[in-house]
Amino acid sequence: MLRQRNVSVDSMVEAGFALYVGKDDQEALAKLKTRFKKLLIKNAEDPNVALLVAAAIYLDQLAEKESSGLLGKEKDPAALVADELIGMSIAEYIAGKRGLFNYVRYDKAKPGILAHLPPFLDDAVAALVAATMTRLFED
Repeated sequence: MLRQRNVSVDSMVEAGFALYVGKDDQEALAKLKTRFKKLLIKNAEDPNVALLVAAAIYLDQLAEKESSGLLGKEKDPAALVADELIGMSIAEYIAGKRGLFNYVRYDKAKPGILAHLPPFLDDAVAALVAATMTRLFED
């Protein structure tokens, strides 16, 4: 589903590690990225997460089709909160309150692919990435 929107696992790994502040050597970093990738795929395949991501994609499509401009002229209007609710739900479902905190970091910074996604999908993917990063360091 995400691949159809040009969101690859590698682009999510890149976004995830854009805010990583560890000082690991290259070998250790490569191992972390491999673990992250596996955990990310597992989280993305969870039916609850997959359905929330599908809802985000549907809402972006709906907003794009609306001739009246459901979202107005802005790409991500400040008054829009439904996208945040999707992101918060994904983040908290995967990683609890810590995931929610990390989601806010990724949503504000919008590293990598997140900066190029429509308003609902960017929050869903930011939450998936942030919560997976959170879980990576909990396990």
